[in-house]
Amino acid sequence: MKLLPELHANLIETAIQAAQAAGDLPEFEIPEIPIGPTKRDGQGDYACPVAMALSKVAKKKPRDIAEAIVKHLPEAAFVADVEIAGPGFINFTLSQDWLRQQIEQIIADGEGYFSLDLGTGRKAQVEFVSANPSGPITIGRSRGGIIGDTMARLLEAAGFDVQREYYFNNAGMQMVMLGKSLKARYLQALGQDVSLPEGGYQGEYLIDFAKEMAEKEGDKLVDADWKPFKEFAEAKMFEWIRATLAQIGIVHDNFFNEDSLFQDGSIWNVLEELETRGYTYKASEWEGATDEEKAKAANLDPAIWFRTTKFGDEKDRVMVKSDGVPTYTLPDIAYHKNKIERGFDIMVNVLGADHGQQYKVVQMGIEALGMDPSGIHVIINQMVRAVRENPETGELEEIKMSTRRGVYDTLDELVEMTSADAIRYHMLARSPGSHLNFNVEEVVKQSNDNPVYYIQNAHVRCCGIEREAEARGLSDEGADINLLDDEELAFIRKALEMGEVIEASAKLYEPHKIAFYAQELAGTFHPIYDNVRAIGEGIPEDVTRARLRFYHAARIIFKRVLDLMGMSAPERM
Repeated sequence: MKLLPELHANLIETAIQAAQAAGDLPEFEIPEIPIGPTKRDGQGDYACPVAMALSKVAKKKPRDIAEAIVKHLPEAAFVADVEIAGPGFINFTLSQDWLRQQIEQIIADGEGYFSLDLGTGRKAQVEFVSANPSGPITIGRSRGGIIGDTMARLLEAAGFDVQREYYFNNAGMQMVMLGKSLKARYLQALGQDVSLPEGGYQGEYLIDFAKEMAEKEGDKLVDADWKPFKEFAEAKMFEWIRATLAQIGIVHDNFFNEDSLFQDGSIWNVLEELETRGYTYKASEWEGATDEEKAKAANLDPAIWFRTTKFGDEKDRVMVKSDGVPTYTLPDIAYHKNKIERGFDIMVNVLGADHGQQYKVVQMGIEALGMDPSGIHVIINQMVRAVRENPETGELEEIKMSTRRGVYDTLDELVEMTSADAIRYHMLARSPGSHLNFNVEEVVKQSNDNPVYYIQNAHVRCCGIEREAEARGLSDEGADINLLDDEELAFIRKALEMGEVIEASAKLYEPHKIAFYAQELAGTFHPIYDNVRAIGEGIPEDVTRARLRFYHAARIIFKRVLDLMGMSAPERM
């Protein structure tokens, strides 16, 4: 479906071509035409500043250019009025008749309303959460999960074929330590007096895993190394992580095991290719090291370095440490090479703030392999902590939520304290780049001060009107939508912006835009609900039918925007 900015831009382009043909404007290449909603009342609905941009090439005053464009504008059913404002803005006012007809379009499209064709024929992958399977999902990880899942929903709405992927970091020393920690707990479960290894995992969930393992295996694994314990812990954590994420509506399409990149030799193939292309070298310190750095590295064994400075990095990066163990860089490059080979046009990674530099190195690695890194996009999200107000001081304090599991901020416990919808909205409603205090008392309030309640209550109100109409034997069938007035049409105007929000979110990789829009949409709706009664004494039957038709469309709109955020659309509260 074409969005209103595109429809208006097409009119402007046609008018410029006609003005050039008529000699009212000189010949020049027509640039991209910017169109956006107006900022103030009385300025129409959409504004175009293109006349100012054309002043230099057309060698005319912007207002004269605007007049030439308006003179040649073709008629359009969605435009009621056009005026020139200020130095040369072209302001469009939407037709009320056309706006009323959009109510029928909304109802006809149903939950697929504003399904765009931006990504038609293109594959997108969103990788998110991707925590090591060594412990439960934390609150911090949940923010990235919600951002990623919402991004996937918006890309789907934009027309992309989307895959949600979890990169399972099940290789490396952390997983070795997890296996060793579980073995210690297993031996303890069998009655042996052993201690956790230095740096081992403290979480009491490993005690539960060990008891289960001891019951299942007896003492058969007493002399085994860490590997079967790592595999058992990984499988249990995999099960736990999936169940936790499902509580907030996150279901991944694919789980990609980091181990597979080692098993099939992918990482060593990448290393060999980079070496062949001249992008690696072996040394104790990077090639541009200072004398001081060289002195510190004098007694170190050589490592394998990646010449990232050739791509603008401040210094080269280690790919394989002196002990032969790869850093994160090598498997990450191999993983993204695999993504590209799987045919994804767009690859979105949702990462914590501590990975800001790493993804740039991955892009450098892909470029060094002779592949196009432009499809790799990253959303960096900052830290989040659960807080509540101290009743004595009035200050927000971090909540220590679980001593039993050895961690203090699990998503499981946050769900118990609040709700999946509250978590999803409040994790999404701030720009990912901003730090977030998740106030567990504020997010569950049943009042219009809570945006979760405020938005969902709009859907509830629409459902309530439909229930009351059904109980009274009333229907919106055969409604004369010409009876709808300015207040209802103000909501339809706002509803029509949804497509623009979906498009902008998909192009800019900014899923939080839909949360901002949802609150604005609810803010437009609630005063209308208070003022525009569909059912009641003194309301003519034909007006009732028309307003029921309006609330029918509004219900669909709120269901759609809640779905895009991964939230439920309750019918009662």
